[in-house]
Amino acid sequence: MRNLKIDIRALTTLAEMAAVEDLQRTLSGDDLSIYHRNQLIAMVRNGAVLLGAYDGERLVGYVFGYMGTEAQDSSRPAMANLKLASQRMAVLPEYRNQGIGYELKLAQRQYAIKQGIRLITWTFDPLQSRNAHLNIRKLGAIVRDYWRDYYGTSPSPHVTLGSSDRAIVEWWVTHNRVEQRINGNRIGLSVEQYTNANATILNPTRLGANGLPQPDGAVVRSAGMVALIEIPSDYNTIVQRDPDLAWAWRLHSRDLLEQALASGYTVTDFVHGNFEGRERSFYALTYSDAPPTGFSNN
Repeated sequence: MRNLKIDIRALTTLAEMAAVEDLQRTLSGDDLSIYHRNQLIAMVRNGAVLLGAYDGERLVGYVFGYMGTEAQDSSRPAMANLKLASQRMAVLPEYRNQGIGYELKLAQRQYAIKQGIRLITWTFDPLQSRNAHLNIRKLGAIVRDYWRDYYGTSPSPHVTLGSSDRAIVEWWVTHNRVEQRINGNRIGLSVEQYTNANATILNPTRLGANGLPQPDGAVVRSAGMVALIEIPSDYNTIVQRDPDLAWAWRLHSRDLLEQALASGYTVTDFVHGNFEGRERSFYALTYSDAPPTGFSNN
């Protein structure tokens, strides 16, 4: 990994919007799914925030968000529900895994705090472990809501095997847990530490003959204050090698996360590491009031 000096700055000119448009086109190859320069400049000039990451004069990543409201059916004024909806973030492949996405999110957080905004929201595929690690483990965000097929099922860059399920991220940017995660004052627990503290693994998995993790048919339907839900550490490889297994994982994780969240749990951590002799990944969910008696079978 080379020593990078990345500069992150707000983008405000039409030329900078054109660079973001070109970067999106390079990454997606789908002209229909990108924000074009005229759309971007109009939104930025009306309150949206677009931040770019530069290696010298080269744009290598960006994060884009706009103002929204958290509770659309609330009787309170919109100002009381104001949030920043983080719509899209991307980094060039050759610059990934070097902390640029993390730095873009921190810059976005600083912008929100200066504007007096407490909440940033965005979505991610809950089977993507790398995104879960960044969003939940490193940034200190939480998840309390799950949307089936958020972007529909028609073929697009947002759809995998006919599904676009998304977890809804809530990043309460001034919360103490976020401060602690970002400043390194909140030490993340390992899987062993969670299980030693009586956290229940709701869906213990096994390895199939092909070496890929299999969702077990027997799912624990009750748990205590803390529960663990396992997902594949590398879902994209399963999609490529065994689409039927990938779809089984989608249905399995959808059912379990929906029921856990509906039962009062909140995703508060993500744990990845070696456990019982193999690499594994888990969401940690916390029940805030009292332990439920069990998940619904409906």
